Amino acid sequence: MTVEIKNLQSKVIHTHCGDTLRNADLRNANLRDADLYSADLRDAILRDADLSGAKLRDADLSGAKLCDADLRGADLRGADLLGADLRGADLSSADLFGANLRDAILYGIKVNDKTTF
Repeated sequence: MTVEIKNLQSKVIHTHCGDTLRNADLRNANLRDADLYSADLRDAILRDADLSGAKLRDADLSGAKLCDADLRGADLRGADLLGADLRGADLSSADLFGANLRDAILYGIKVNDKTTF
């Protein structure tokens, strides 16, 4: 089943243990500062989404499409990005310590001296 949410504008998204946004279509969504701790976002489409400042610690983003997403200052510690497509994503000041980037597509990502891996 695919969940499609278009033009989402929210700062009040909270997920709890067991909640899933797997396969969700969140293209262009405004998820700035969203609390997505441990969220299941496997295979979600997050192309051009604003995830700046989002709390994605321990989230499962394996296979997610994050092309051109704004992840500036996002907390991605321990996140699973196995096979995720991050082409053109802005990871400036993002914290990816302990994140699984195996087989992730990282072509054209933007980082700065505050981005941690």
